[in-house]
Amino acid sequence: MKTFALLVVALPASLAAAWAQGYPPLSEYMMDRQAEIALAKSAAPDNVSGRATIKVLTASGYKVIAQGDNGFVCMVLRGWAAPTFSPVPLRELVYDAKLRAPICFDPVAVRTVLPYQELRAKLGMAGKVPDEIAAGVASAYAKGELPKMEVVAFAYMYSADMYLGPQAGHFHPHMMVYAPYYDNAMLGGNTRESMLPRTSDDDGTPFTVIVIPVDGRFAIKTRTN
Repeated sequence: MKTFALLVVALPASLAAAWAQGYPPLSEYMMDRQAEIALAKSAAPDNVSGRATIKVLTASGYKVIAQGDNGFVCMVLRGWAAPTFSPVPLRELVYDAKLRAPICFDPVAVRTVLPYQELRAKLGMAGKVPDEIAAGVASAYAKGELPKMEVVAFAYMYSADMYLGPQAGHFHPHMMVYAPYYDNAMLGGNTRESMLPRTSDDDGTPFTVIVIPVDGRFAIKTRTN
């Protein structure tokens, strides 16, 4: 099995210097509370999101705004959820204050992926650049401050109103599969343009993400009423 430590050491130490831009004001990452709740709920079908716990972003991180009873958590991720390690160019999305990624984590992902995403948000809100976010995640994982990614977990990303940056835009509804240490060759080497299952983030790490697009008719529009 690949070791996470070796993968982290291989990252170039000079990457942070390549991104001279600073973060936009934190206020640009914030949303109206009711709009954020509605967008978070659009991540999954009503039978899931209607009973899920809802978290919203505040100046001190994500906070529970409504407690659910089905073990799911729905929230809107920001640019800090961009790939931590690879693909390297997409790490710059941390600076995109317009990025909105509604997601509903299943109960396993709530235990494993959610703390990881909240740490990434915390580091980004503290002004950490991509290299520092990667180092912070690696350190926390090595110290046991983040739960081990030892089993597959899932999340819905069905919102018709997601915005995943200038390249992906309003991407196709899809399932997120968190599959530790997977790489794209294990799925057949499908390309990003194929709309077939493929890895999207952090191949070969504990945090590998597989994207499985679903029929566009499943996309869920945000309901504000």
